[in-house]
Amino acid sequence: MKIAHRRTGALVGMVGIAMGAAGPVMLLRGLSGRKEIRAELAAQKIRFPGHGLPAHLARFVDESVETGPQAHAYAEIIKDHVAKATGGRTYAEITEELHATGGDDEKLAQLRQTAFMGETLRASLLSAYQAWHITTLVTGLGALLTGAGAALVATANTLAADPANRS
Repeated sequence: MKIAHRRTGALVGMVGIAMGAAGPVMLLRGLSGRKEIRAELAAQKIRFPGHGLPAHLARFVDESVETGPQAHAYAEIIKDHVAKATGGRTYAEITEELHATGGDDEKLAQLRQTAFMGETLRASLLSAYQAWHITTLVTGLGALLTGAGAALVATANTLAADPANRS
């Protein structure tokens, strides 16, 4: 039994070391990912308007878009603007209308371009928002792994130091 105890302690210790090594790497990757998202969003120089925002977005008045939540909020503004410009029609619906006219309707062609550009920017901002959440997850898991790894190493050390487990 004592050999099994030692092997269990060694296994717990190795798992703890592995988790303790992976945790800080995840923490650093999550934090550096967050920093990269901020830098990329800032480089786009997108600013919320100084007035006219819906009440639920008023806290963003005249701010630069530099975080995931800000990217999500700005994507919602774009969604509203595109919907107003297109009468609520999607890019696909406008494209279908344009094809039905033989592709010669200049107004529909411009409207399709507006929908395309708006939806493309919106998708980019929503991707930044999703990446923001992933960095939060990676950072949190890194902290969890670091703590769990330390606890497992401490448990392994306790098992190794316990006189009842020695042969």
